[in-house]
Parts: sequence; C-alpha cells; structure tokens
Amino acid sequence: MRKLLAAFAAIHCFAFAQFALSQTYPVKPVRMVVPFPPGGTTDLIARIVQPKFQEFLGQPVVIENKGGAGGSVGAAEVAQATPDGYTILLVFDTHAVNHHIYKMAPDPFSRLEHVMLMVSSPSTLVAVNNFAPSNLRDLVARAKSEPGKVTYATAGAASSNHLGALLLEEQAGIRMTHVHYKGGGPMIQALLGNQIDIAFVSTPLILPQIKAGKVKALAVGGKSRIAVLPDVPTLSETYPGFEQISWFGLLTPTGVPREIRAKLHREMGRALGVPEVRDRLQERGFDVVASSPEEFLRFVRAESDKLGKLIRANNIVAE
Repeated sequence: MRKLLAAFAAIHCFAFAQFALSQTYPVKPVRMVVPFPPGGTTDLIARIVQPKFQEFLGQPVVIENKGGAGGSVGAAEVAQATPDGYTILLVFDTHAVNHHIYKMAPDPFSRLEHVMLMVSSPSTLVAVNNFAPSNLRDLVARAKSEPGKVTYATAGAASSNHLGALLLEEQAGIRMTHVHYKGGGPMIQALLGNQIDIAFVSTPLILPQIKAGKVKALAVGGKSRIAVLPDVPTLSETYPGFEQISWFGLLTPTGVPREIRAKLHREMGRALGVPEVRDRLQERGFDVVASSPEEFLRFVRAESDKLGKLIRANNIVAE
C-alpha cells in the first residue's frame, strides 16, 4: 500500500509540475528550428510569421537553420530536445517521407507531435531562360527526343521537387536526370545560375524570379490556375489528375504537455490570422490552412502512405 501511495504521489507531483509549467509558459525565448538552409520556402514562412507569433507568445522566437538530409538533421535534433515547448520545428513536405529513406530521420508519428498544418501552395514547374522549351508540350518533346539530357533540380531525395518530377516522368513517359541540392535556397541559386534546366518549386519561393523574368513558368501543380500566375496552365490540363503541392507545418518533440501544445497552436493560429501576415502569405501564393492537430496528423499519415509507395516503386534512396 505504501508503494502504491508513493507512486500515486509521484504521478500527482509530476502532473502538477507539468500543469504549473504550462500555466507560466513561455518564460524564455523559444527556438524555432527550420531544418533547411536560409533562403528556402520553409525559411521564408518562418520569417513571415515570426514577428506576430513571438508577440502573441510574449517571448522571442529565435529561428535556427539546421539543414541536411532533406530536413532530417534538424528534425532529429528537435525530436531529441527536452519536451518543454522551448524547441519547436517548422517542417516542409519532406517530413512525411524522410523516414522512408533516411536512417537518421525520426519516426514522425512516435517521436514528434503534430501541432498545425500551417500553409500550403501549388508547385510551379519552371525552366531557366536559356532552356529552349517554353511550355510543357515542348519540354516533354525535348525529353522524349533526348532521354536523360534534360536535368531537373531538387532540394533532396524524395522532396516534393523530386516526387513531382518522377510523377511527370511517369505521366509523360519520359526520362530526365536528377540533380539534388541541400535545400530550396541552393536549388534556386542553381536555377538562377543556369546550372540546371527545370525544377518543380514551391510557387511562393520562385514567384519573384518569375515576375522578374529570371526564370519562366511552364505549368502549375494545383487543381486550377492560380491568381498570381493566371496565364500559366496547370499540369492537370495536360495530364488529368496531376497535382503537386508543397505544405508546411509546426511540430514539437513528443512529450510536450498538452496545454503547451494547445498554446502554440492557438498563438500560431492568431499569427496566421493577422491581416498583414495573411496578405503577405497570399501575395506570395500560399494558402493559409491553420488546421487542427488531428487534421494535420491524419494528413501526414496519408501522405506518408501514398508517397512511401512511390518511393519504393522508384527505389529512391538517400543520396
């Protein structure tokens, strides 16, 4: 009986400590880990939402870029962090597939908690200006006439850039050559330097370069044409059912008290709802989602199952 009472008391004290922590949280700066180099889309979103998010939390939110292995390096660091809410993770869509190819990637369903699917955006298929084809039809014709000669850039193995290109190869019956980089920023630099022919890129990341005439848009990956690029056709207009989007979400290590996760969800939702934040995101081509944790988790499970099959079918491995 004494042992039972002692165990009950210990559990009660732990629960009280966790409750007290959640009531005062945060009392110091919060680290937001972006698992990619500066200059990519995930980094862009972090810097758009950070000012209002930290205002609502009441403490500084410090962005830390921890690139490598398609986002696995930063995710692994967060998964191992103390689950007190002071280390959080902003992920790209590679979050749903990294555990299929990278040994270092933490299991997304046992090692991390899903807080919110924040925003999404259709990808845009772009080409460098010195690449002769200026539309999807001519690109496919070039790739068919010269198998393997057309090169496409990605932010890493099994990234949305990579899977989008694989889907295009499958749908169009073509073969191209994959060249991967360590994140969206380096990938964009390769495009601007004419080191590569084409890439599927998150629309918000590449939109300024399209508008400035530095690259040309061939097609967008959404179900319908988008307001920021109204004259650019969708891939589904040529290949019905083809859809390629990018998405971004907020996570914590497993074990963060529920009340703290709820506060992170609430304040991030407030930040995304601020007109100036929402407008900046929408002007760049993002759609604000602000999902519930349960919706985010279901979405990631479905993406992991669907894209895991594509990865296995194409024998994609870490590079």
